[in-house]
Amino acid sequence: MSRFNDNLADIKITALAIFIIASYFVLYILGEFTVINQKWIYVAILLFFAFALRDCFDDFRSDFRNVFSKVELRHILLIVFLNIFFSYGMLYLSDWLAGSFPAADFLFGCNVPSMSLSASLPVLGTFISTVVISPLSEELIFRGVLMNRLKLFTPTIFAVLISSLLFASLHSFGSILSAFVFAICMAILYLKTENICVPILAHFLNNLFAEIIRLADYNQLLFTDFWVMAIVGILALISAVVLISFLVKELKILNNK
Repeated sequence: MSRFNDNLADIKITALAIFIIASYFVLYILGEFTVINQKWIYVAILLFFAFALRDCFDDFRSDFRNVFSKVELRHILLIVFLNIFFSYGMLYLSDWLAGSFPAADFLFGCNVPSMSLSASLPVLGTFISTVVISPLSEELIFRGVLMNRLKLFTPTIFAVLISSLLFASLHSFGSILSAFVFAICMAILYLKTENICVPILAHFLNNLFAEIIRLADYNQLLFTDFWVMAIVGILALISAVVLISFLVKELKILNNK
């Protein structure tokens, strides 16, 4: 593990939590200004990490250059595409449940307030927020700090599951399961490579492809055309089988460590 990853793992959860709470408090005080709101919290978090890790930027660049030394791009892309199809399958399932049980519609639509910039920036800002800022912030928080600190007093498998569940809780009900699975995949990539840049890159590619698909599907064919939905649904089922097999295998390995 590099000096950057060592220093990242040494950041205490309490320090990060206090900073986030303080940031929310400041943003609440400044809430009367429409441009400054909780959607910018990830920017503040990135500034926290930039300050905390200011002495090892060279190591971060070195880690980024070494991303493919322990894992091939095709393996990263495979994990990314499997998760994308699986996430669409979960959205289809969520829509079906919402339609079948109208009384529970409030549950399928509820979510913890997002910490992305999406609601407060135009299209370009939304794209940058989703594709760049969120992957950086979320991997540093949930894998770099939270999972690493949990590993100090719980078995690794529990650290993975707890940090992944907390990550998933930031997503809407229909996306919680797919976000949970995705988070476990990112945790496994990090543990296997000991390089936080690997899950950051995978998360970046996941959000990039998902955002491109969303923007390209301006006619909403993914949610209105029967044949498109059927094909994506089949791919989602295949992805689910492959992902479950992969996770069961990797989690068994973690449980034996």
